[in-house]
Amino acid sequence: MAWFDRGAALEARKDLSAAIQAYERAIAADPALVKARLNLGGLLHEAGRHAEAERVYRDATEANDADSLLFYNLGVLLEDMDRKDEAMETYRSALRRDPDLADCHYNLGLLYEERGKPKDAIRHMARYRKLTEKA
Repeated sequence: MAWFDRGAALEARKDLSAAIQAYERAIAADPALVKARLNLGGLLHEAGRHAEAERVYRDATEANDADSLLFYNLGVLLEDMDRKDEAMETYRSALRRDPDLADCHYNLGLLYEERGKPKDAIRHMARYRKLTEKA
């Protein structure tokens, strides 16, 4: 956990290169540390290092297939890579793990709308609104 904490501190100080290295060391020390994989994937994604971010998320989903945020983040990445069919399937995987993941419903609703599937889009947008009204 020490490498994860170091990565988070470096990330807060905007030393992203060092944060990436610290998260990589945290994962090497504890491959099941989901938070390190989420943070590392997010930094790589933001840096435009999409192939590396995808590998981090895919490795993480293979190691911990129950974490909905790993699937959600992978879906966002795939959508940004214009791999929208894969993104939709990944969002559906996230929702199977956590049906209350509001942002996932929103993103999936937009993709269904883009695909000309208004019933599916409305269903996901309605679920998104219901979930965000609680907050």
